[in-house]
Amino acid sequence: MAETRFDLVVVGAGPGGYVAAIRAAQLGMRVAVVEREHLGGICANWGCIPTKALLRTAEIYHLLHHLDEFGLSVRDVSFDAKKVVARSRAVARRLAAGVKQLLKKHEVAVVLGHARLAGRGRVEVSRDAGPETLTAPHVILATGARPRALPGLVPDGEAIWTYKEAMVPEAIPASLLVVGSGAIGIEFASFYRDMGSEVAVVEILPRILPAEDEEISAAARKAFERRGIEIHTEASVRSLRRDGGGVAASLLLGDGSQPERRFDRVILAVGITGNVEDVGLETTAARVEKGHVVVDRWLATDEPGLYAIGDLVGPPWLAHKASHEGVLCVERIAGVEGVHPLDVTLVPGCTYCRPQVASVGMSERQAVERGHEVRVGRFPFLANGKAVALGETEGFVKTVFDARTGELLGAHLIGPEVTELVHGYALARTLESTEAELLRAIAPHPTLSETLHEAVLAAFGRPLHI
Repeated sequence: MAETRFDLVVVGAGPGGYVAAIRAAQLGMRVAVVEREHLGGICANWGCIPTKALLRTAEIYHLLHHLDEFGLSVRDVSFDAKKVVARSRAVARRLAAGVKQLLKKHEVAVVLGHARLAGRGRVEVSRDAGPETLTAPHVILATGARPRALPGLVPDGEAIWTYKEAMVPEAIPASLLVVGSGAIGIEFASFYRDMGSEVAVVEILPRILPAEDEEISAAARKAFERRGIEIHTEASVRSLRRDGGGVAASLLLGDGSQPERRFDRVILAVGITGNVEDVGLETTAARVEKGHVVVDRWLATDEPGLYAIGDLVGPPWLAHKASHEGVLCVERIAGVEGVHPLDVTLVPGCTYCRPQVASVGMSERQAVERGHEVRVGRFPFLANGKAVALGETEGFVKTVFDARTGELLGAHLIGPEVTELVHGYALARTLESTEAELLRAIAPHPTLSETLHEAVLAAFGRPLHI
């Protein structure tokens, strides 16, 4: 069996793994990355990127039905589902090819195959060209995660979908049930509703988008219901069974009723679990809890020289969090000065539904529960000139400050392009900005970013445009 030595072996080439490999190469390490399916991982091939391509199509399709508001008109607006999917897949292929080129540019050895740990510093790879052993003093696991299944709710790839099937429909279903209202579930609910499906969402918790600030969740629910999305909270799906070409769903709703409803398709979006199986973890001292690998603040496992990053180690399950972990893990290994452990309150979260939702830091409730006396500011997009010009005035920006120190504790946004705007607040929190700097910052006019400044002004009783 061939054996090759490296300074670092990374298992998995998703947004955590390939970024870790590139940063290690930049620091002078000899690096190999092992990938069994697609360079770029779920994010580039089946998640972050191709879903945004679908949502862009849905956004355009929605606008085409409201052209009269802009003094325009068209006839015979329609879509071709196969072409919609084909564009999304083409975008995914382009990004995966980009990852391949980046790895080549940085002289990272790419080994295609299935990797298993085989003793300290050893990784055995099963591949078409024959098995190969890679050795290195440091190994990073970045194997990601997969959709979680619940008893009685098992995807069949035909009528009961995971995100993968939901991204490549042969046709847009007339009716759709989405089980789970986190970012993935809500993005698919938004896409399919804009494309013409009758959509129902079932969430076991008291509110949709449960990771968001309560005001944002409430505003999002109102916006989705105005669009005709049916939402049931404090509800569950007891079972699913195939019914002809569709699915019969047995529901338990919040009022205690137990209706059976029929849908053409069902999307299961009830969370994810780490890919911890068949990677050789049982041969190490690394621990697995609740489907995720346990690591310390430097991403090290209990096995010397073995690290884990990204979705594999738990929430927040976000590509940019995985990339950041990959960089800090490698820099820690390399002894780079000034490296800081990840502060999850600095990680922004984005949901690309319509209207968009984004946040960073503590919610108002979290801040109060942690003992802060808070000052809260809100500014509606209805009072923003650029939003009015765009015809997208739904939503608002909310800021949460510590009343004593002026620290920006959190920011929560719902409305047009807030997934782009939230970086301003993420940067402010990373720089440990207080209200003093944020009040002095000048926003260009007319822009949506003016809402960020106005929401800070509002927290301190100084809003200029409401």
